[in-house]
Amino acid sequence: MEATGTDEVEKIKSKFMSAWHNMKYSWVLKTKTYFSRNSPVFLLGKCYHFKTEGEYRALHSFQFSSAGALGRYGSNFDKINTEISGNVEEFRKDFISRIWLTYREEFPQIKGSALTTDCGWGCTLRTGQMLLAQGLMLHFLGRAWVWPDALDMDSSDSESWTSNTVRKLTASFEASLTAERDPKILPRPQRSPARRSWDVTEMRNEVYHRKIISWFGDSPLAAFGLHQLIEYGKKSGKIAGDWYGPAVVAHILRKAVEEARDPELQGVTVYVAQDCTVYSSDVIDRQCSFMDSGKAGTKAVIILVPVRLGGERTNTDYLEFVKGILSLEYCVGIIGGKPKQSYYFAGFQDDSLIYMDPHYCQSFVDVSIKDFPLESFHCPSPKKMSFKKMDPSCTIGFYCRTVQDFEKASEEITKMLKSSSKEKYPLFTFVKGHSRDYDFASSPLHEENDLFSEDEKKRLKRFSTEEFVLL
Repeated sequence: MEATGTDEVEKIKSKFMSAWHNMKYSWVLKTKTYFSRNSPVFLLGKCYHFKTEGEYRALHSFQFSSAGALGRYGSNFDKINTEISGNVEEFRKDFISRIWLTYREEFPQIKGSALTTDCGWGCTLRTGQMLLAQGLMLHFLGRAWVWPDALDMDSSDSESWTSNTVRKLTASFEASLTAERDPKILPRPQRSPARRSWDVTEMRNEVYHRKIISWFGDSPLAAFGLHQLIEYGKKSGKIAGDWYGPAVVAHILRKAVEEARDPELQGVTVYVAQDCTVYSSDVIDRQCSFMDSGKAGTKAVIILVPVRLGGERTNTDYLEFVKGILSLEYCVGIIGGKPKQSYYFAGFQDDSLIYMDPHYCQSFVDVSIKDFPLESFHCPSPKKMSFKKMDPSCTIGFYCRTVQDFEKASEEITKMLKSSSKEKYPLFTFVKGHSRDYDFASSPLHEENDLFSEDEKKRLKRFSTEEFVLL
């Protein structure tokens, strides 16, 4: 009888926590973001101009509403030039097409814990997932791809999400009082997308779009899902519920890609810079390594560079460099944030960074079912943050499809590093040769399953002090 009573208390506690998470993390889509008309906007290597022509050229700003749609303009802009709307629409479509990964709840229990949600601790893992997802989108879909249904995510979506949060809060509360096993929640209204004819390329792209998202599903079988990432994190002393730093996440992502068994992922590898140094020969060795099938072939590489942009606070001298990085076509974003919160930085306007926020609690989606809903994996609202508020600890990501792309990228980034560095030493460097040539222990290309090298373990322990403390 006592055990039954304890179980009921735990169920009530769980329902209250679920309701609290939905209320606490629902603000993300409510705030509005303002963009200047007169400054270009950069998003992962693409540039957008919102300038007006003729009499409309003025120092006014416009806002995106909570759903990311073009919002109210100043009183002088009741009639909007269609040319501007086109540029704004292109930006919206591009931004919404990026994969958004947020807190989830009610997913399968994480092995070795009682947790069925990552609310309050998983934000850096989520931002790492978003960076990796962007790299995979470049690999399988290309930078020009946009989700055909992106602009269908209008304000009604945001409203339904917010009202759904309220319904869940109310239903969970009532269920706790009445000891109901499962609260009755009105389902979120689903809109049927307009039927249209799909050509072969669109069909192929949609298959990869869904496949990439499925690799990040919140289930033990998903290659880059939270469950798998936590398993790899255990090798660095982390467990579910701990906070993760951006450098630790970089190594976890590398391990996850190495261990992925899907044949589609055999053409991608991840390299993590050692002590702010990218050893070119080590990168090329990874790109030219054999596939699991034994076939030779050049792999694409995602390069992750953990860095610090200052001491306790971010040094504003690095602002132009960060802008330069985010304006490169092979940049896949930055795992960063501000103190106590991790964000995925994907662009900038003026001195503000554009980011996607993982601090929004959504319900578990079973990505193993056919035609699972995609809406909750795409962010309807861009956010902006002053560069000055950025936490100095971050991980920068690049994608290079071929060895030639890597060599070109290293040259461009090296020039950028030299021109932006006011001090003797740049933020990080590209060095020819292998790390072993400089008396450093090189990370082996083929390690035993589920093991980090001793050198990696030492680095991970050191980096574990550079974590984000969450809300």
